[in-house]
Amino acid sequence: MKEQFKEINFVSNSSSGFQFECINYQDLLKKKPTDHSQFEFHKVSFYGIFLCTHNSGDYNINFKDHNFKKGTLFTLRKDNVHKFYRNNAKGLLLVFTDNFVLSYSNQLEASKTFLLFNEMLASPKLQLNETEFKEVTTLIKLIQDEYHAAKDDHSVSIIRNFVQVIIAKLFRIKLKGNVVFENQKYLSKFLNLQALVEKECFQNKTVTYYAKTLGVTPKTLNNITQSILNKSAKTFINEIVIIQSKRLIINSTDSLTEIAFQTGFDESTNFFKYFRKYAGLSPSEFRVSHQSA
Repeated sequence: MKEQFKEINFVSNSSSGFQFECINYQDLLKKKPTDHSQFEFHKVSFYGIFLCTHNSGDYNINFKDHNFKKGTLFTLRKDNVHKFYRNNAKGLLLVFTDNFVLSYSNQLEASKTFLLFNEMLASPKLQLNETEFKEVTTLIKLIQDEYHAAKDDHSVSIIRNFVQVIIAKLFRIKLKGNVVFENQKYLSKFLNLQALVEKECFQNKTVTYYAKTLGVTPKTLNNITQSILNKSAKTFINEIVIIQSKRLIINSTDSLTEIAFQTGFDESTNFFKYFRKYAGLSPSEFRVSHQSA
């Protein structure tokens, strides 16, 4: 299997060595990494926040294009697949490992971080209003100043605290009109379901299996996904199967027949029908559409 995109681990470029980077967007576009291309799909092993400060462009997360403009902010979850496009937009990226923030967070702060970056619960794209934009850019400017200027023993904790304030503010913004984050009755159960499906979706695709594994009835499982996502458990499982299948299709040069078996289908034709039904195009059409991307 020849990999088409790589998993990118966090590498600190700062002399302090802590697991955080503040990156200028245009500088990122001009880089020429030796192990991958920022303009091709790659999987990240860290979290990211991208804020556009000037002009506009496009950005792809999990095979979905998003346009952006001044004030648009994206949250990127660890293990997501993404790629950038060349444009003249300006902006800033904050990238950090889970240990950088979560190791020093209390349970509530950690929970907010996991929820904020979970694209299954809310769109990774957020359009800030003028007041929100000013607040977030002010905080990022403080982070920049600390990151580039101060190099003493206090820098890490100061930057970490500013990042936690940004996360809290973004969580508050996403909370407006989003009942998902307040649904404590089913939220923790949904997160357990999500982790399980993302791990086992190729081997098991039935609601019955996940209900039994989690110790609930299929009806309860449907209540959980309906309450959180306003969709059935089966629809939720199918969506994850499609996302993971897309990763396989792009991530290897294996034949689509081989990939069909890797995704747990006994007959390749069943996989082709399944993919077209839920992705809106055939596996071959999807592969071709991203070969030159």
